[in-house]
Amino acid sequence: MEDYLQGCRAALQESRPLHVVLGNEACDLDSMVSALALAFYLAKTTEAEEVFVPVLNIKRSELPLRGDIVFFLQKVHIPESILIFRDEIDLHALHQAGQLTLILVDHHILSKSDTALEEAVAEVLDHRPIEPKHCPPCHVSVELVGSCATLVTERILQGAPEILDRQTAALLHGTIILDCVNMDLKIGKATPKDSKYVEKLEALFPDLPKRNDIFDSLQKAKFDVSGLTTEQMLRKDQKTIYRQGVKVAISAIYMDLEAFLQRSNLVADLHAFCQAHSYDVLVAMTIFFNTHNEPVRQLAIFCPHVALRTTICGVLEHSHSPPLKLTPASSTHPNLHAYLQGNTQVSRKKLLPLLQEALSAYFDSMKIPSGQPETADVSREQVDKELDRASNSLISGLSQDEEDPPLPPTPMNSLVDECPLDQGLPKLSAEAVFEKCSQISLSQSTTASLSKK
Repeated sequence: MEDYLQGCRAALQESRPLHVVLGNEACDLDSMVSALALAFYLAKTTEAEEVFVPVLNIKRSELPLRGDIVFFLQKVHIPESILIFRDEIDLHALHQAGQLTLILVDHHILSKSDTALEEAVAEVLDHRPIEPKHCPPCHVSVELVGSCATLVTERILQGAPEILDRQTAALLHGTIILDCVNMDLKIGKATPKDSKYVEKLEALFPDLPKRNDIFDSLQKAKFDVSGLTTEQMLRKDQKTIYRQGVKVAISAIYMDLEAFLQRSNLVADLHAFCQAHSYDVLVAMTIFFNTHNEPVRQLAIFCPHVALRTTICGVLEHSHSPPLKLTPASSTHPNLHAYLQGNTQVSRKKLLPLLQEALSAYFDSMKIPSGQPETADVSREQVDKELDRASNSLISGLSQDEEDPPLPPTPMNSLVDECPLDQGLPKLSAEAVFEKCSQISLSQSTTASLSKK
């Protein structure tokens, strides 16, 4: 793998057509490893003298924000210097010159800024539910497994197992284990296929690290935010949504909420972060593990606009589908509301539709031009109307039987974002029945709660 990657950097200096294997914009461990391993496989199995280059879809300067990637690269002895990042290759110029073919891995929807590259996409390999309206018109291979690295491992072992070296196997093995939460059946993210290929890798390379050891070390590295500034912590794992001119940032923060709120100059840093990126609202979902090794989720909503902040907080507090079970936590700043989240099953991905509905309810009730800040003297009657309207909108608009509102592509994060299996598998297999039972239980409890109203 290392020799191959060295050759990729050299290929960039030549003026020739390139096949670029591109991961998603979050560039989590699964996206990076899947891109590296798939490009490696394609380069080794293509007879023609074609060049396959893996590209990490972030700037090189953003790599330190991904502690698990930095740690893992060091562990498998791959120098960061030989990797190719998005700011080191001009894909649009290559496309305009007719020298680009794209293979998308761990995503199937290009960002708006890359829309012009869609016609260059020749193949997609992904592990999340397909978005038919946005998927490129090419060969698409999608299977709802726990890790995209599982699908890459399957392709290598079925197509050319002889090319698999220990370095590549270690990357795939550790990534699947991290994505599938150490193959824990109680959490249910690992499908039989994920388990199958972890076992195959271990059989081929018996000296691979023990599952517990690699999972614990990667998880520790992933959640390690020591040494990061507040801005870096907010950017480390962030999503953005828009609605009628309002821009909302949703960041995953890997530490206890109380410790986060006690950071020096926090409010000033939050103000500066929002102003620098034109955010009207900043939502921080903190996550850490208690003494029983169980995930704990908490929320902080920062917004200087009184009516907008009140509406969002009210929608989240009154949400029934899904119920967040929020308990207010102490906050010394009026623009910052904090909560303990009782329902830890509500991931950030499940929170996004609630925030979108809250923004819609805000504009519908306030009847103001989008993008204008509100004054602080909003009447209590106006706010109450906002909350009532928002709650009714959520209950009717996010039932279990309807599709979620369209969302920006969300990367697979083991303990932050929801499992792709939450929507069930397309075939009635044993794992589909297992997952559907969980959904039915949640749906019944939600229906029963709504019917009492």
